[in-house]
Order: sequence, then C-alpha cells, then structure tokens
Amino acid sequence: MNPIEEILKPLLRDVPDFPKPGILFKDITPLLADPSARKKVVISIAKHFEDKDIQAVAGVEARGFIFGTLIAQELSIPFIPIRKLGKLPYHKISEDYLLEYGKASIEMHVDAAAPGTRVLLHDDLLATGGTATAAGNMIKRLGATVAGYSFIINLSFLPGESLLKERFGVNPHYLVSF
Repeated sequence: MNPIEEILKPLLRDVPDFPKPGILFKDITPLLADPSARKKVVISIAKHFEDKDIQAVAGVEARGFIFGTLIAQELSIPFIPIRKLGKLPYHKISEDYLLEYGKASIEMHVDAAAPGTRVLLHDDLLATGGTATAAGNMIKRLGATVAGYSFIINLSFLPGESLLKERFGVNPHYLVSF
C-alpha cells in the first residue's frame, strides 16, 4: 500500500444498502472531517497533474465539488461546476447517463470552458463511468479537451476505468482502488 492509501483507507466508510438495497456506498465524510488528510489528498492530486497543462478543473455535483474546487485552488486555475439537472441558472447543455442504480442528467453552462481549454474532470468515485463519461461528453461538446480524470476512489470491479480509457484516451488517476 502506498502512503496516501494508508491515510485514506481508514477514512473511507462503507455504508451498505445506500442509496438502495445491494449497493455498498463509499462514504468520504470521515475524510472530510480530517483537515490533514484532506490537504494531503488535494496536494497529491494536484501534484500528479501539475505538469499536464491543465487549464481548468470541472467537478461533478456534489462530492466532486468539494475536492474539485480545492484542486483548482491548489493549481491556481478556474473551477467549473457540473450540476444535477435544473440547478444552474444560466444557458446550459445537458447530458443523460445511467448510474449503477438508475438514470440521471447533469448539466453545465455553455460558457464554462472555451474551445481548446484543457480540463481535468474530478469526482470522488469512479464506478461504471456513466457520470464521468457524461461530463466528458459535455466538455467535448464545448470544444474543450478532457485532459485528465481524477478520482479519490476507483471501484476496479466495475468497468469505469476501461470505459474512460477507451472513450477519451486518458488513464484515470485515482488514489485508492477497491
């Protein structure tokens, strides 16, 4: 186990049958309560991407906002919110996708990223890749580039990692895998 995994694993709580029976939810709330660990996560992710010419970080609501904004701050670049349907006030684009437990839609402002902008997409967890793919599709629709994917947790028994490699040609970066 690498040093960041040793810090993270005890701070990730399993919640059985949430949000529906049969799902084992990975809760990052204990990590959020630990300022030192939280800072190490942000620095670790930012350091991984510091030489990749990232020009903006997009975070997916809700948990992707937490670390996405901190990573953008650490890299001194803009943050782009990707929100659930109906939550953004300005002109927007949307994308539908499947979750491991249902369907959903996300959206972003039409002026969130200029064409050619190199965007790092961040979320707390990579599972089936549905949310990450939908976010990446919207970035591409704006003419921007998906320059990387960042996650705290990867569920390696689900197809998300291979899906993102295939669709966007980038290797997702994550700190811990189950």
